[in-house]
Formats: sequence, structure tokens, C-alpha cells
Amino acid sequence: MQLLRLAPAFNSCDVAFVTVNRAYRSQVSGHRFYAVNDATRWNKLALIRMTLALAFIMIRERPDVVVSTGAAPGYVALRIGRLMRARTIWLDSAANVERLSMSGEKMGPYADLWLTQWEHLATPDGPQCLGTVL
Repeated sequence: MQLLRLAPAFNSCDVAFVTVNRAYRSQVSGHRFYAVNDATRWNKLALIRMTLALAFIMIRERPDVVVSTGAAPGYVALRIGRLMRARTIWLDSAANVERLSMSGEKMGPYADLWLTQWEHLATPDGPQCLGTVL
């Protein structure tokens, strides 16, 4: 949902959306859409399945830029994107008010642009706060 609020920034771009919720397909009509299973570090089989699905999508799409607002699928997509030499943007979810997400803490230092939506979570070494998408 947060990425959809940034959609105007992508108007001149060729965009494909990947999510764990098939119901979002109707909200991104006119764009390529993929749904993958959700996974956590506690379910290794689901994590492997999700990683393989994301790798297939990334190889098919060959993105120049990968943008994520968080969680395991976004973390994996950005890691694969980095391997493919895509630029990466991690925008930690607005839901993480008290602290960064675990995925954000782990991926942020490797992202080309690491952002938080809360000023009090920004640090000189990242993430930066450039505003919110609420």
C-alpha cells in the first residue's frame, strides 16, 4: 500500500509489482503483477520457495531499480537485485514507529538508498528520513 502512494513517481517508468497479496492486482492494473508466497526466517521451506519465485521474477524482469517497503520478500528481492547490479531502495515501513524492521536493519546498509519514514529513526550513517508516504 505504501508503494502505491509513491506510484506518481513511477509514471514514466516501466513498472512491475511483486507482493504476497494477490488481491492487490486490481490496484495496479496496467502494470505487470506477480504474487509470491510470504515467508519468515522460521519457515525455511517457505523461504526457499519464495526466494526461488523471486529469482525467477527478477531474471525475467531484469530490473534497473528495485524498491521495497519491507519484510522478507522485499529483503530477498533487494539482495537478488544487488546481485543483478540493479539500484536498490529500501523504504522501511511506516508501521515501524519505534524501531527499524529487522529486514531494514539487515538490508539498509546494502541498499543504494536507505530510508525511514520517521525522523527519530534517522541516523548519519542511515537510514535517512526524507518524509513519509502516509
